[in-house]
Amino acid sequence: MENTINNELLSIPIVDVIDRYSYVENFFDFVGLKEFDKKQTMKELVASFSDENLDDLGIGREQIIDNFIAFMEKMSESIEEESNSVNSVTIIGGYNKFNEKEDISITLKKGEIISIVGPTGSGKSRLLEDIECLAQRDTPTKRQILVNDKVPEEDKRFSIENKLIAQLSQNMNFIMDVTTSEFITRHAESRRIKNIDEIVEAIIKCANDLAGEKFSPDVPVTQLSGGQSRALMIADTALLSKSPIVLIDEIENAGVDRKKALELLVKREKIVLMSTHDPLLALMGNKRIVIKNGGISKVIETSEVEKDNLEILSKFDYKVLKLRNLLRTGKEIDFNIKDYLNI
Repeated sequence: MENTINNELLSIPIVDVIDRYSYVENFFDFVGLKEFDKKQTMKELVASFSDENLDDLGIGREQIIDNFIAFMEKMSESIEEESNSVNSVTIIGGYNKFNEKEDISITLKKGEIISIVGPTGSGKSRLLEDIECLAQRDTPTKRQILVNDKVPEEDKRFSIENKLIAQLSQNMNFIMDVTTSEFITRHAESRRIKNIDEIVEAIIKCANDLAGEKFSPDVPVTQLSGGQSRALMIADTALLSKSPIVLIDEIENAGVDRKKALELLVKREKIVLMSTHDPLLALMGNKRIVIKNGGISKVIETSEVEKDNLEILSKFDYKVLKLRNLLRTGKEIDFNIKDYLNI
């Protein structure tokens, strides 16, 4: 698509190209073209050069065209990345299921983990859905979501190619009958990634670090277990997806190393929101949103005491995980668990 657009720019007057993309003048300065007839097309301009002109520029006709297209693609990518840059997301309260006003505003910063807690059926998933569609008082809760303190443009809300939000649901079902390697390759190609082989290898390695059971690049994605497919999508989201906001629905049921998964996403400066019933995950968040009766009841900052408790819980959880893996691999627990857990 981008190549088609840039090739079209070769056939319209340069003055119109500059009018549409003012940064194009930087290209002509770079190659040393100071004065020329801007009513010409790029193709006409290059065709008009004499061999002496080309010698002065130290570049061939085809190379000028190739460099022009590469420049336009690079600038387009840079502008797209800048427009997708998200430093904050603000949730402005609506109403709970009793039509009581939430009367709350929460701003989330990039690199933050926000846990969403509450009883089953309280409305955790509804909050994630509001954020996913960047609600503008047009959902049942009447909440509004701001991006960088502004109402998001329509193309940001409904764009398929440049989605601001990636959602990892409880059930990751693949319908493409391809290998995991082919699946990631196709995603990388759609992102116009150059070092595809390297990114494929990195994502599969990362997914295997997260998954309880490792898988090879040639395994069809339709044969991955629930935990393996979730691990693959977390790794793909962290290392390849440009979406700056990640929504996770109950990662504790995914069969993945949830602590590693969250650390990976935060390291990539994503804003991570996760609904959870797991006390370990709830305390991993910088803050937690408490949902009650379909509405935001309150927001709690994780205290220093809770962070200390998290460290203790993490050690306990690690020991339980080792016990689980022993049982899964057919081993017997022939020692005193009470002593092992130090309780």
